[in-house]
Amino acid sequence: MPSPAPWHTIGRHAMLPDASHDDRARFDTIAHLQRFLSGRVLPVVAEAYQTRATRAYRARHGHAPENREEAFHALAADPAYVAWSSLRRHLMEGRQQAGRFVALRAAGELAARARSLSAGSTTLRLDAAVRMPRYLVAVDAHCMPGGYGEEHASGDVAAAANYDAGIYATTGGAMGPYCDGAGRAIVAWLRERQPAGWSPRRIIDLGCGIGHNTLPVAAAYPDAEMIAIDVAAPMLRYGHARAQSLGARDVVFQQADATATPLEAGSADLVFTSMVLHETSREAVPALFRECARLLRSGGITLHLEQPPYRGLTPFEQAMRDWDGRYNNEPFWSGLHALDLPTMLARSGFAREHVFESSCVAPPVSDASRAGGAERAEQEDYGRAPRWYVVGARRSKP
Repeated sequence: MPSPAPWHTIGRHAMLPDASHDDRARFDTIAHLQRFLSGRVLPVVAEAYQTRATRAYRARHGHAPENREEAFHALAADPAYVAWSSLRRHLMEGRQQAGRFVALRAAGELAARARSLSAGSTTLRLDAAVRMPRYLVAVDAHCMPGGYGEEHASGDVAAAANYDAGIYATTGGAMGPYCDGAGRAIVAWLRERQPAGWSPRRIIDLGCGIGHNTLPVAAAYPDAEMIAIDVAAPMLRYGHARAQSLGARDVVFQQADATATPLEAGSADLVFTSMVLHETSREAVPALFRECARLLRSGGITLHLEQPPYRGLTPFEQAMRDWDGRYNNEPFWSGLHALDLPTMLARSGFAREHVFESSCVAPPVSDASRAGGAERAEQEDYGRAPRWYVVGARRSKP
């Protein structure tokens, strides 16, 4: 079982909060325990399900579990699953507290850094009239206190700093030093499947967060106008300053609801999301798909990276993947992965024959020593590995 990359190998930039020895030790402990759970405890859970839990369920109900709800009830009565689930939840809470330690301690300094890095720039476009949708404020998403939009002072970026500092521990460095695995995977997918010489003029990242996955795509297509859309001002302030410090000074970070942006129709060649759909709602997904159709010009393409749909998976794997919906404050997780996304895209303005499903994997970072081998980890841990399901569509040419 390969060791996760240590936190000190994280990609450095001017907005990353400073971390003490104890801070780094907290992050590394969490990352190692996450890897222990996935590499050592998960196989025990799988074995317990196939033997003890299934037998006990059959004895109570007269048949083996036939769907994810029944598989969950079989698991929930078994001590192996209870131990794994409890530890996973505690690690997520610990990861959030570790991130908040470093972010809140430096909140004032980080806000000042963001203001300085963005001063005079025209590529940070905030809109005070934009309101966070209920699905982002009703719960603390993945146990993140206050969620993505938490603000305690003018120019606050602490929520974004917490997210940036802590996600490396959550994934054990598996997404690379800059946690941009999904962005690099999108670039690899496009280079493999788009015609040679494809040169987009405008690219839009909907739900960009702090721009982890925006910047690799922007770097791959430097002649394209890159617009990163998000509804949370703290994420945009931090993401814009981070991009500025990394030399990506032309990327536009714009505050807007991804389901109804102010951007002109038919203006984009690529519109994408990366692990965004599960953060929304049953009503928002088709609205977002319709917005993609509106934004794309003829011949344009939309891509959406997520964890795989439940169809075709065993009841056990469905139940295990459903953990985030039950215990990680992801209220739409279960609902999303049970939806027929290709059909929803086809009903949102795309011709059915131009809708597709695919997959993508983040290529290894060039400096393998900094990745710590984490990108080659065999155990996926149901959502923590650098590989994704892709659903997308091409805009019909006249």
